[in-house]
Amino acid sequence: MREAGGLIHRHMKYILAFCRHRIANGVAEGLNSKIMAFKRKACGYRNRECFKTAISFFCGGLDLSG
Repeated sequence: MREAGGLIHRHMKYILAFCRHRIANGVAEGLNSKIMAFKRKACGYRNRECFKTAISFFCGGLDLSG
């Protein structure tokens, strides 16, 4: 019970911010998760611009086969 109380106490600022604004970071976390999965699958790119373009296609759900 003390651990739970300590956890709530440590995160009280964030809990109150969510209650006040009703904004969560779930969308950002989901997008970051997609990018990291793509990064693991990609096995490297020559430069950052190619990687950014690939992320745009991957996260945007675009299909080049059509």
